[in-house]
Amino acid sequence: MATIKDIAELAKVSSASVSRILNNDPTLSVPKETRQRVLDAANQLGYKKKNKKIYDTVMSLGIIQWISPIEESNDPYYLSIRQGVEEYCFKNKIAIKRVFKTDVDYLNQLEDIQGLVCIGKYSQEDIETYKKICSNVIFLDMNIDPIHECCILLDFKNAVKDVVSYLSQKHTSIAYLGGKEIIHDKLYHDQRKEYFERYCKEYNIDYFISEETFSIESGFNMTYELIKNKKLPSAIFAASDPIAIGAMRALKQYDIKIPEEVSIIGFDNIETTNYTDPPLTTVFAPTFDMGFMAARQLFDAFKHNENISPIKILLPCFLIERNSCI
Repeated sequence: MATIKDIAELAKVSSASVSRILNNDPTLSVPKETRQRVLDAANQLGYKKKNKKIYDTVMSLGIIQWISPIEESNDPYYLSIRQGVEEYCFKNKIAIKRVFKTDVDYLNQLEDIQGLVCIGKYSQEDIETYKKICSNVIFLDMNIDPIHECCILLDFKNAVKDVVSYLSQKHTSIAYLGGKEIIHDKLYHDQRKEYFERYCKEYNIDYFISEETFSIESGFNMTYELIKNKKLPSAIFAASDPIAIGAMRALKQYDIKIPEEVSIIGFDNIETTNYTDPPLTTVFAPTFDMGFMAARQLFDAFKHNENISPIKILLPCFLIERNSCI
């Protein structure tokens, strides 16, 4: 059965243009010759329009989540990014084809999309594969350097600088508790750790680094090891709120007072941090906005029948002071 991609290749136009021409999009402005070439290609290939209409949708957008559904349910960070994408799509009548990279045959579920949002970390091989599916692709929470694709991520540099500067007012030693992310057996470079080391040196602060996974359990285990080995500093910076919550649980289990004995800062500002004991000082990460912006970028490109340009967009993060630090 012929697809929109097949028609695009034969007519030598973009898949987005084919979709809009076949759906009689009134906002599309193309030469009559181009429109006729697409219609002729569709007839030649025997293309039959699928009999489905989802809320009068104007385009179809694909979302790839790089972790499994179970992992996503335990990681508010990536869930929030996806929710931002879907919220924009809902408001603008954009159909969604949502897949997880762990799904069997997930690529075939992305047929006939006009935009693709890739959440998480991907290899160069993955990037090349996705570009063949759709010319308009945006990568979220993945630093692409040098810039050859559009990516949106958080300003870790200034966020971590704010954390270290804040803690340096009262502390001379800080532990960094982070998580490791693997792409095709290769460790992804975490900028939070890089900048933490840089600014600790700049502020003449002794530091200790421990990394496992971005989970409550890992936060507990890493803090327990610090306590057991008598290496617990007076402050902890956790690279995610779940890690920070696990660390707080370990400190409480060993009757170490927060913040009197150990101050702790998380990263994300998930809803739970308002209800920890004490409420957790953390860094607000605009993950929802990241997803919302990605969908908007792709929709704008679709409306103007354009390809998005390779660009890196950094979103600012903000320190939220609560009661887990002195």
